[in-house]
Amino acid sequence: MAKVISTLFISADGVAEIDPDWHFPYFDDNMGRAVGEDYDAADVLLIGRETYDSFAGAWPDREAAGGEDASFAKQLGDVRKIVVSRQPLTFSWRNSELLSGDLVDVVTALRADTGSKGVLIPGSISVVQQLLAAGLVDELRLLVHPVAARKGRRLFDDGETPYHLKVTATEVFPTGVIRVIYAPTAAPGAVGYDEVKDQVPAGN
Repeated sequence: MAKVISTLFISADGVAEIDPDWHFPYFDDNMGRAVGEDYDAADVLLIGRETYDSFAGAWPDREAAGGEDASFAKQLGDVRKIVVSRQPLTFSWRNSELLSGDLVDVVTALRADTGSKGVLIPGSISVVQQLLAAGLVDELRLLVHPVAARKGRRLFDDGETPYHLKVTATEVFPTGVIRVIYAPTAAPGAVGYDEVKDQVPAGN
């Protein structure tokens, strides 16, 4: 099965709608490496309309400019990009296509494709929220910035059922950014205070 991976820049208070003012001061070679590893893990990008517009408005020009970021821009141009939008779109960026069908059905099929490396969802908060609710996200790869953004859209929406996660990898960068990779896991058994009171500090 192909993994479905969500990769997000996120603040310490859970805001995943990035603001360049708090994001770029923390972008260093470690973060660049982590981003590269995320994109190398997939051969399909699944992108919401806003994220696509942002990418398509910048990366083709960066590829054409031939600067330091041209190689990564070419990688983005070459990869298959599926755009989630309720509106018909005209694409000028190569290898871009509109999602055809129901999001959950399409991702279920992509996930079952044994010939695929993986599906990466960069940003695209609403897409990630829908797929989390459907149980179709295999990894959450978060780059947690040491800042409380205090405004902006958060990754996790309100709901009745918690998402239980296990940590599969962590790394702390010199900037204070924490890279943490989560995978969904089963809920722990019910535990109350009586079961943990023996772990309470003894006191002085």
